[in-house]
Amino acid sequence: MENAINAGDTAWVLISAAMVFIMTPALALFYGGMVRSKNVLATIMQSMFILGMISVEFILIGYTMAFGPDVNGLIGDLSKFGLVGVGYNILEGSAIPELAFVSFQCMFAALTPALITGAFAERMKFGGFAILMLLWAILIYNPMAHWVWGGGFLSQLGALDFAGGLVIHILSGVSGLTICILLGKRRGYGKIAIVPHNVPMTVIGAAFLWFGWFGFNAGSALGANELASNAFVVTQAAASAGILGWILIEWIRNDKPTVIGAVSGAIAGLVAITPAAGYVDVLPSVAIGLIGGIVCYSAVAILKEKFGYDDSLDAFGIHGIGGIWGAIATGLWATTKINPDGANGLFYGETDLFIAQIISIFVAIIFAIVGSIILFKLVNKFISIRVDENDEVIGLDLSEHGERGYNITL
Repeated sequence: MENAINAGDTAWVLISAAMVFIMTPALALFYGGMVRSKNVLATIMQSMFILGMISVEFILIGYTMAFGPDVNGLIGDLSKFGLVGVGYNILEGSAIPELAFVSFQCMFAALTPALITGAFAERMKFGGFAILMLLWAILIYNPMAHWVWGGGFLSQLGALDFAGGLVIHILSGVSGLTICILLGKRRGYGKIAIVPHNVPMTVIGAAFLWFGWFGFNAGSALGANELASNAFVVTQAAASAGILGWILIEWIRNDKPTVIGAVSGAIAGLVAITPAAGYVDVLPSVAIGLIGGIVCYSAVAILKEKFGYDDSLDAFGIHGIGGIWGAIATGLWATTKINPDGANGLFYGETDLFIAQIISIFVAIIFAIVGSIILFKLVNKFISIRVDENDEVIGLDLSEHGERGYNITL
């Protein structure tokens, strides 16, 4: 059995898992810089606490729900509860230990609910937040991961999601939008200026997110091989094109290109290429990233303003809209030339994949909306989720955690 394990593939997956781990602390910095200084620690705390809480949840029950033997296309059974029986098994269809795959997927599971926090930043109580995110991970993320990656009904339908457009970005973005609407707007939203307090912190977070994304996408090849190389290159191409797309339309519309716009464009391009990274060639990835930057900017600058919802740090505008575009783009540009285990998209003369992608997008959106509404109302029935007005004015750093992000004395 040991001879069947490929040391290079195993090393690459473990390194990729470590790179994806970095993405959650990076997200803490990315989001932390964009809130007001009175909420910087509370925002960072949400990502860091999720990293710990969901890692334990995934080891205990998340992995078996997502990747355990399929039950009627809906969920994995509980035979791997607490990773019992996983041991030193070789992951089926690969040359890596199953525990390496567990490590990799654990980082995905932790990052996904952390993405949601950008939608409701600066106004949620920590206790309600913790319970809501734990239930969301168990009852929404785990089933969706099984449907797409664990042999569930969407994978049986033929949907393709290489590294998380459906499972991670659409699910988190749409859930974030739903929760922020249910929670209500921040005090003074639309009446007073609410601006980032530390743009350099956000840039540092974005840089580490970009770095981790290579593990996110190329690591999903589960080996040090040609597919990983392709995923790595298209990730860089799409992120770079995303910057160009966002800045182009921002510059035309507002006369000034911004640093926040540049890093947002990079994240938009990364989100868009995520589901397609292991299925599309390099030139289409440039188009995917460029269009991703444009459509995400439009969602952030136009859609949010028109409908008036307070998606604090644009979790829906970037992850929700970018994920939807990326899933559609996979159905357009996927080709078996890049991945024989995939399918040909609409631009390669076949329609089955495109139809499967559209169906899967709607499933993800509906599941995120309905599930988030039910969980929000359930938790709010027993514990108040929204901070009191006075605590919101003081800031969550002091009111929820008794700390200050900056103690400056002259």
